[in-house]
Amino acid sequence: MMDEVKAVRVEGLHIALGRDASRVQVLNGIDLTIETGEAVGLVGPSGSGKSTLLMAMAGLEQASQGRVSIAGQDLGTLSEDQLARFRGQKIGIVFQSFHLIQTMTALENVAVPLELAGHPEPFERARCDLAAVGLQNRLNHYPAELSGGEQQRVALARALVADPALLLADEPTGNLDGATGASIVDILFRLRAERHMTLVLVTHDPSLAARCDRTFHMMSGLIVSNGA
Repeated sequence: MMDEVKAVRVEGLHIALGRDASRVQVLNGIDLTIETGEAVGLVGPSGSGKSTLLMAMAGLEQASQGRVSIAGQDLGTLSEDQLARFRGQKIGIVFQSFHLIQTMTALENVAVPLELAGHPEPFERARCDLAAVGLQNRLNHYPAELSGGEQQRVALARALVADPALLLADEPTGNLDGATGASIVDILFRLRAERHMTLVLVTHDPSLAARCDRTFHMMSGLIVSNGA
């Protein structure tokens, strides 16, 4: 009998960054599984490896040892092109810094992933997702014309536009004030529920972590506790 396919399965994951004398061991043997549709928080002090683990789930950091599987696909077996294609279809990513293209409007920023994937109606789909985050009246504004909260909503719409099964969020409220951050979190959890996505969230905010189904506490590149 085959194992049930998990949304995320990490096995014996070690990651070292840098070269030679400056090489630093960041993850020291991580094992975890996340069920489909689950919301999981990664918490712990700065430097504990939270963001590196999240980037490994996105295929943006390569394992020194061990493996990461998303929806049954071992990321380590994919070429760079295959990995980019898989990420574009299955994984949405929201960063603390919004990473918007300054010379493109909100609508163009959200449509970019669909255009790259050859979607037949990228702009129509982008309009729908900008409406879903409450920005239907800001389609033609450039990032410099938007507040921080609005820019993060554009980034969220861009992460969701391809209907990913897995949404990864790295400190999504880190650059926002309390009230703005709370509104982003409300949108994030509402859309996650509506679209039945699996969510993995790195945060320093206890109230945000408390909204997740489970929380993994990290310290020195290890998971030290896994609470409900």
